[in-house]
Amino acid sequence: MEAPPRDPPLVVTLRLDEYSTAIFDELRRQHYPARLNRVGAHLTLFHRLPAERSADILADLCELRPSPFDVAFSHSRFLGRGVAVDVRSPYLDGLHRKLARRWWNWLIPQDQQPFRPHITVQNKVNPAIARQLHIQLNRTQHWPTALATGWSVWNYLGGPWTLFEDIEFGD
Repeated sequence: MEAPPRDPPLVVTLRLDEYSTAIFDELRRQHYPARLNRVGAHLTLFHRLPAERSADILADLCELRPSPFDVAFSHSRFLGRGVAVDVRSPYLDGLHRKLARRWWNWLIPQDQQPFRPHITVQNKVNPAIARQLHIQLNRTQHWPTALATGWSVWNYLGGPWTLFEDIEFGD
């Protein structure tokens, strides 16, 4: 007898202003292997939450819905086979801590690790190619300050994601 189908797990990301998102989408288009680039640029807060807790997750995100706030990009980070751009925002760190405490029993080990917010612009490439991009970005790129505008909750479908819910930040 087959097990009943389960709803796909949820991914929670921070949504950024359109200008900043376009910059990172373009970097991914240029440097991420096309066959693997199934989602746009994103800043993941939680990688895998149980769909059966979606009502609680959405309620918590609505409760912790701040006004839009600034996030800064500090530098690129070499990932071995890719490159990420690190994000600096003490305010975001605090919001993440509050959510992680509420959801601790649902978090996978990856999400129980210290929070290091970033946007991955390249992954699963030859390490020499990744190192070259890392050096290039740190030498030449001047990152804008971005505006965090909301939470996005996604259904994780193994590769592509589908939007489950967008929650705009308040005024």
